[in-house]
Amino acid sequence: MIKKYLIALFMSALMPFAACQAQAVPMEKSLTPDIGGITQFIDIKTDDASKPVLLFLSGGPGSSMIRNADAFTRILQTRFTIVQWDQRDAGKTLQLNRSPVPPSVALIQADTLEVVKLLRKEFRQDKIYLLGSSWGNVLGFHVVKQHPELLHAYFAVNPVVSQLASEQALLATLKDHFKNDPAASGELARVDTRFTTDDDLFYVRKWLFYKDGMDAALGDEFKKMFFEWTKTWSPVWKDVMTIDLRDSLRKADCPVYFFVGKNDIQTSTRITRDYFDELQAPRKKLFLFERSGHQIHKDEPEKLQQDIISTL
Repeated sequence: MIKKYLIALFMSALMPFAACQAQAVPMEKSLTPDIGGITQFIDIKTDDASKPVLLFLSGGPGSSMIRNADAFTRILQTRFTIVQWDQRDAGKTLQLNRSPVPPSVALIQADTLEVVKLLRKEFRQDKIYLLGSSWGNVLGFHVVKQHPELLHAYFAVNPVVSQLASEQALLATLKDHFKNDPAASGELARVDTRFTTDDDLFYVRKWLFYKDGMDAALGDEFKKMFFEWTKTWSPVWKDVMTIDLRDSLRKADCPVYFFVGKNDIQTSTRITRDYFDELQAPRKKLFLFERSGHQIHKDEPEKLQQDIISTL
């Protein structure tokens, strides 16, 4: 009888501790670890730190998605621990320190793998979910190819499949669209379809953004900002133009889900859909966004989040 009483007393004392352990642990914090030899900024937001990690890889290169992240992650926070990372020479990482060496595709791909491994250790999870937006797919598909065992699944949002082929298709689209505009036609005619110079990309982006309603693209300030960007990122972009997933990644050893804007002419929807059809993966699905171009997370943020959750 005394033994039963002691056991019951012990269990009743333990129950509050067990209940405490089971409670959600809200978290909103930042990390500034050493990644690739420099301090890099990582933002974490969750209402329960035991939820699976979803790491966002920003578009760009050289940009950050952190400032407006709540607009396209609020629903996802019900199912994931959301992690945003500012890559070297971008966002808050750039505010902390400049890269001591020029950024390159290979260097930022190596950074990405370090961040993935750090998050696995930080949250004690063997695998995480990974999402690449536009340029972020240059990093994300590298992890898919080299270390699929680290991922539950990969989410490819308006992915870079073959950017050279996309730029060539975009140039043809812009030439047709502006065929009756002498100024646009004249500048687009100068573009070399091999895209070997910064001017080639500038003329295409200038008239693409103008077509999309950005009148400022015709001004001097846009030109100044563009060529300031090229000082850091032109070599990186030229490396990107040599990547063609249709040749380098024909099979993925983790689930891969594609999220594609129907009206995306910056990373060609046609090229992406053709690649999706050919890619071998244990599970795959393509979600088409009827009202989106290249900015799905801005054009249809709720659908994007719901579609991601539907894959779980």
